[in-house]
Amino acid sequence: MIEKRIDELIKILNKANYEYYNLDNPSITDQEYDNYMDELIKLETNHPELVREDSPTVNVGTKVISEFEKVTHEVPMMSLGDIFNFEELEEFDKRVKKVVQFPKYVCELKIDGLSVSLLYKNGKLVRAATRGDGVVGEDITHNVKTIKNVPLSLPEDIDIEVRGEIYMPISSFEKLNEERIKKGEREFANPRNAAAGSVRQLDSKIAKERNLATFMYHIPEPDKYNLKTQEESLEFMKKLTFTVNPNIVCVNSIDKVIKFIENIKRDSLPYDIDGVVIKVNNYYDQRKLGNTAKVPKWAIAYKFPAVEVLTKLKDIEFCVGRTGKITPRADLDPVRLAGSVVRSATLNNQDYIKEKDIMIGDVVSIRKAGDVIPEVVEVKKERRTGEEVPFKMIDTCPKCGSILVKKENEVAYFCINKNCPARCIEGLIHYSSRDAMNIEGFGERIVEDFYNEGYLNTISDYYRLKDKKEELMELEGFGEKSINNLLDNIENTKSNSLEKFLFGLGIKHVGKKTSKILCEAYKDLDKLMNAKKEDLANIKDIGDIIAESIISYFSDEKNIKLINELKEYGVNIKYLEKEKNINELFKDKTFVLTGSLTSMTRDEGKELIERLGGKNTGSVSKKTDVVIVGDSPGSKYDKAKELGITIWNEEEFINNARR
Repeated sequence: MIEKRIDELIKILNKANYEYYNLDNPSITDQEYDNYMDELIKLETNHPELVREDSPTVNVGTKVISEFEKVTHEVPMMSLGDIFNFEELEEFDKRVKKVVQFPKYVCELKIDGLSVSLLYKNGKLVRAATRGDGVVGEDITHNVKTIKNVPLSLPEDIDIEVRGEIYMPISSFEKLNEERIKKGEREFANPRNAAAGSVRQLDSKIAKERNLATFMYHIPEPDKYNLKTQEESLEFMKKLTFTVNPNIVCVNSIDKVIKFIENIKRDSLPYDIDGVVIKVNNYYDQRKLGNTAKVPKWAIAYKFPAVEVLTKLKDIEFCVGRTGKITPRADLDPVRLAGSVVRSATLNNQDYIKEKDIMIGDVVSIRKAGDVIPEVVEVKKERRTGEEVPFKMIDTCPKCGSILVKKENEVAYFCINKNCPARCIEGLIHYSSRDAMNIEGFGERIVEDFYNEGYLNTISDYYRLKDKKEELMELEGFGEKSINNLLDNIENTKSNSLEKFLFGLGIKHVGKKTSKILCEAYKDLDKLMNAKKEDLANIKDIGDIIAESIISYFSDEKNIKLINELKEYGVNIKYLEKEKNINELFKDKTFVLTGSLTSMTRDEGKELIERLGGKNTGSVSKKTDVVIVGDSPGSKYDKAKELGITIWNEEEFINNARR
């Protein structure tokens, strides 16, 4: 039975390797591949007599396809061992320290592309080759010569081999897929597949049209050039005009390696990465550590959790938002995604479900939208068994039973019962949220519990809780100290500026930014409540739809009663303008923040800019005056350099703000 399972796993993994490395068309995800590999390693460890020569745990890579000339690497192109969490990273550090007392580590982004070796004779590019199986690769010189940032000649008449990664920028990938759709051709699944397919074209014209790029990161024989460390090699490659990724650091502790990984903003990069490579910096230390039969002991690849994974859609449930909007939600078999276990995902609306032909029982791929909210990407229709159940939209509210209404020009259905329990709970949660009144301690679970116990029904009930202190202290999990903290936090919200209160009311179409715009215009809630529609609509960024929503809200007697109650409880209804301390370095200038700030949050940074007379915007253009760069900046930093815009680091930002 065990031998049969090992045979099955080897067939699956060898097929996957061939599809990934040779055909650039994998049929299983990285997550599935890792799970199969882990299972095989465990079985072979427990039964060493069953290890086969063709096992993917023994042989790295696959055979070379015959269309290209074979190239034997004088120094093998080894693969790296993979780790998937910080505990494994700390174990790697412990292994290194058994041999090297005070190691330094170089951290490099793991570019999701295709490994390449470039060979130069007398400073001229004579050969480019793929990694292949690590010993024998493919000659792709004719295609690599079309890549704009690969130097055809070097500034020195030098014999050297350098290694790195060929990748396709996201902008090139999107453009390529748009063109393929127009031609009726199949889209590439991701930039890596597109890059790999491009360098394996027999016609170099096709490769040239794909707009590929490279990052170089390794010199296999550094001693020839008297290089002592990885840092020196990177600088030497820059000197030779190779492109080296700017997001590289050298650190002296594994804690700083972890901090580097945590600060990476993948979404802001103009290319895909799937992890971070950590290398011992000193080459003498690397030689002391040595290699196993397959991987170096002085380097490791930290792989990010899968961005897109497969799981089963068990059921479709329906959620009710604070505005009454009904949102279908996928109930999933639990699966790990981007560092957390996902059990549900948004399905947006019924049109989205029909467009993707989603059925209950389907195997679906999911990903995190902006690495936050999971969403269903596509259905794996080839895995259907015939037992799947088609989606059917409900016609009554799942919480209160009211008939749902589909409003004109809207895709979604709504529960219009303002007393619907689900709408009430969502409204209470919104009011206490950080961007609204920020009542610390009132998370979703506590709000729901207090609602179910009858202590919270409307937002004015928050301010009545002090009258029920003794009862609240009797609730399971609460005591005098915790209840006092909650009550103090509620009391503190009374002095919030009007824009937080206005946002907390949950008026349709009035978000955080719109609330501030309205408060800057009217300064006082009473004035806003008496505003005319045409006056509201004429305010920049407001318009007719938002104006109509505001008028509608303040025309409802229940809402007026609620606001009057909150006034009686002492909730502030005036806009508390923060005094501006105009600084000539900031006055009337447009700023863009990118990267992570260490001394303040991004929102605090933006607030400081505005207080000093500056303006914030989210994108870099010729109209931008200054770009402020924190840790791990993204493409905005690159664009600022390209446009010659003034760049401040965090220290310069703070020093200039103090002038």
